[in-house]
Amino acid sequence: YTMPIIKVNDINIHYEIHGEGEPLVLIGGLGTDQSIFKLCLSQFSQKFKVLIFDNRGSGQTDKPDIPYSIDMLSDDTAALMDAVGIEFAHILGVSMGGRVAMSLALRYPGKVKSLILVSTAANVKSKLPYIHKALKWIRSKISKGNQPYYAFKRQLYASRNYDCSSRLNEIKVPTLILHGRNDKLVKSTQAEEMKYGINEANLVVFNGGHLFFLWESKQFVDAVLEFLMR
Repeated sequence: YTMPIIKVNDINIHYEIHGEGEPLVLIGGLGTDQSIFKLCLSQFSQKFKVLIFDNRGSGQTDKPDIPYSIDMLSDDTAALMDAVGIEFAHILGVSMGGRVAMSLALRYPGKVKSLILVSTAANVKSKLPYIHKALKWIRSKISKGNQPYYAFKRQLYASRNYDCSSRLNEIKVPTLILHGRNDKLVKSTQAEEMKYGINEANLVVFNGGHLFFLWESKQFVDAVLEFLMR
């Protein structure tokens, strides 16, 4: 169990590794740090070697005030995997982190063994004022409030400007899509679009909204482990 900082690309990334076994990389969403995974980490790390980290602009990772892109965040993830000696992993991404995960699968297919896409979509269709309101709430509840607003905006624009919907058929790994029935940030129709776009995808719909995996954490963990154990 380590809590180090490592130099990756142009930034220092804060990461932790828990457990042993096949690698599983967890990628957090907009405005959150790795603490968003604290409810599911102990179960995952009993069976897998779990890498969690703070994205560029979040937590204890550097927050340069330059334009970010989802591809830049997936480059960070790939370089972090290299730096800690993980060649090939299952990749789980939440919300913005799901787009990072899809970018990783498209740009570094050799690094991705399977994809788990949680509360996410291939592009952002939500209305901006609603996003701001919802994310303000998410930030107050989950992250430690240590993200300056400029860094939040850099991540937000990266997330909004990404669209891989026309390339979903290029994703060739087994994919599990997990989505909340009442998600107001990402409509369930977008989860269905990913299911039809990605060749090997299964979709499981849960009760709850964008953060269903926090309230339904046992069902969420069970669905992920069942998929990974296959």
